Amino acid sequence: METTEYALGRTPAEYERVRAQARLWEPDTARLLDRLGVGAGARCLDAGCGPGETMRRLAERVGPTGEVTGIDLDPGMAAAAESYTGCRVLRHDVTKDEPLPGGPYDLVYARLLLFHTPDREAALARLWAAVAPGGHLLVQDYDMRTAGVVPSLGIVERMTGLVIEAFGAAGCDVRAGSRLPYLMARAGVGAPDGTDVAGRLVPMAVGTPVLESVFRSLLPVAVANGLITRAEAERSIEALHAEAAAHPDRSVLLPLLNGAWKRR
Repeated sequence: METTEYALGRTPAEYERVRAQARLWEPDTARLLDRLGVGAGARCLDAGCGPGETMRRLAERVGPTGEVTGIDLDPGMAAAAESYTGCRVLRHDVTKDEPLPGGPYDLVYARLLLFHTPDREAALARLWAAVAPGGHLLVQDYDMRTAGVVPSLGIVERMTGLVIEAFGAAGCDVRAGSRLPYLMARAGVGAPDGTDVAGRLVPMAVGTPVLESVFRSLLPVAVANGLITRAEAERSIEALHAEAAAHPDRSVLLPLLNGAWKRR
């Protein structure tokens, strides 16, 4: 199934989930931005900017002599990002066969964009085309296949399995992060100059709300595709909380956030 519809919905609860997700991975993104030397005066694009957490951090880096632009397909996300950061945010669909607005940029950045994009190679080619000579393309994306609890719990395995199946039904690529070098080569970007793998192993008390929030956001897709009923989903969430309370000493391995970058 190929779609440009965002699988997790467009609700205030989802915007807050995305904010929390961005804060979780903020140190790993900052580490790569440091490595690429993104600093004062740079012109940056955040493609698929969401509610603006990364844009806010980019604006702090580039200062008053720099410029940060965000693009997002969702007008609600774009409005939230602009009001939150004060940066320019444009509504734009990276799946459309047209140049990204405002380029070229010293940095074109995308996190968890390709995961949701049907034609990933074409989207990457458009991102690359917006990079100025000497600038960088930096992409970070998930590989969800390793997510789970250690030692494993049956309810978590079932819920993560359903999340992966629902994402697949919505046209998402749950392996996008590990496929970044392959996708970059296919898009004409070439082999990345470097790659990175970031992970989080968190206590059950931290990981359980993360799993539940994604599960709830994906529920309309799962129900529409006959993967689960709403009553079954609520019973699963109750079982998740019961198991988390019974096994507080176990850890949750979140999806891996893989990165790749290329200098033009």
